[in-house]
Amino acid sequence: MLDIKFLRENPELVKENIRKKFQDHKLPLVDEVIALDEQNRAAKGEGDALRANRKKISSEIGNLMRQGKKEEAMAMKEQVTRDSQRLEELEKLEAELSEKVRKIMMTIPNIIDPTVPIGKDDSENVEIQKYGEPVVPEYEIPYHTQIMESLNGIDLDAAHDVAGNGFYYLLGDVARLHSAVLSYARDFMIDKGFTYCIPPFMIRSNVVTGVMSFDEMEAMMYKIEGEDLYLIGTSEHSMIGRFIDKILPEEKLPQTLTSYSPCFRKEKGAHGLEERGVYRIHQFEKQEMVVVCKPEESWDWYNKMWSYTVELFRSMDIPVRTLECCSGDLADLKVKSCDVEAWSPRQKKYFEVGSCSNLGDAQARRLGIRVNGKDGKYLAHTLNNTVAAPPRMLIAYLENNLQADGSVRIAKALQPYMGGKTEIRPGK
Repeated sequence: MLDIKFLRENPELVKENIRKKFQDHKLPLVDEVIALDEQNRAAKGEGDALRANRKKISSEIGNLMRQGKKEEAMAMKEQVTRDSQRLEELEKLEAELSEKVRKIMMTIPNIIDPTVPIGKDDSENVEIQKYGEPVVPEYEIPYHTQIMESLNGIDLDAAHDVAGNGFYYLLGDVARLHSAVLSYARDFMIDKGFTYCIPPFMIRSNVVTGVMSFDEMEAMMYKIEGEDLYLIGTSEHSMIGRFIDKILPEEKLPQTLTSYSPCFRKEKGAHGLEERGVYRIHQFEKQEMVVVCKPEESWDWYNKMWSYTVELFRSMDIPVRTLECCSGDLADLKVKSCDVEAWSPRQKKYFEVGSCSNLGDAQARRLGIRVNGKDGKYLAHTLNNTVAAPPRMLIAYLENNLQADGSVRIAKALQPYMGGKTEIRPGK
């Protein structure tokens, strides 16, 4: 969320940023919020004047009563009554206008970084770099659920009977591989100096609106009926929420955290063939990384964070590439974002397995996350990035480590988490 003072002083810059994000329908909101803010400040100014005058009149009434000037004192009391009534009207008006301003400000997108490529949607994202050689073997790579079924590792039919579409049972060594990836990702990030955390898996609405845009909230979040609670779509939500209304000592920054959680998502809309199976689902598990830092350090952390994901995937023999997200593909709170995509030898293309984002001070402004520095208080910067999110990561792993005989290699990094196994062989 932008600072209203910044918008007030830079309306054309804000409008140009909206155009870059191809959200022209939001352009009228800039002038609307400026007008509402002006009304709000006028109401506040009048209210402040009435409060100051009330104190002055109260003192004068006392003097008049002591001087026996009862009629003049009563006239002033009537004026105080009228002023009090007007003040009550103004306070109600201030609250209404403030809420209108807040709601509009929460829909106006954050100012994107100048280096972000301009484009309408993810089809215009820009490749940055490839890591590892993408290989298409001579033998066929089956669809990922077929690989899992050959390993006796999945039951989609039972999951459909129990919960419907978008759910799965993982079994045996495939389930163990899933857990091994998460455990390895956890230890990988701990070795990078991050503090391991298991957060709440439900959060209140004020945290939801603090960490994401209204559009994202509607498309993703499951609401708990009858309670002010939502199931998290990613642990980033509750991890950033941990700092709500906190004033952090500057010497305690950066806060570097890696968290495990299940994730729950509506995943609205129809999806193609390659998005069936366990690619796009309502429930999955994830290892995340979150950083809360000083503004001048956020770009260093941004580059470190996505590089950690690349390093993790390469340590498991999975070729990846990084993509710069274009302006139209950025969520409204994000300043800049890049995706990490893994190579699919079956599809002969890359697919998204993680995303790294710098949100500047947008989340901190919404949630009231401030830093107590030597020169005063200021808003922190927040960043988040996917470490590993099975089962998408599992799809990439199985496809890139499938051997001609149908067995799956276990990367050296994962072998300690798989009881020393070097491969998973097809079952009967």
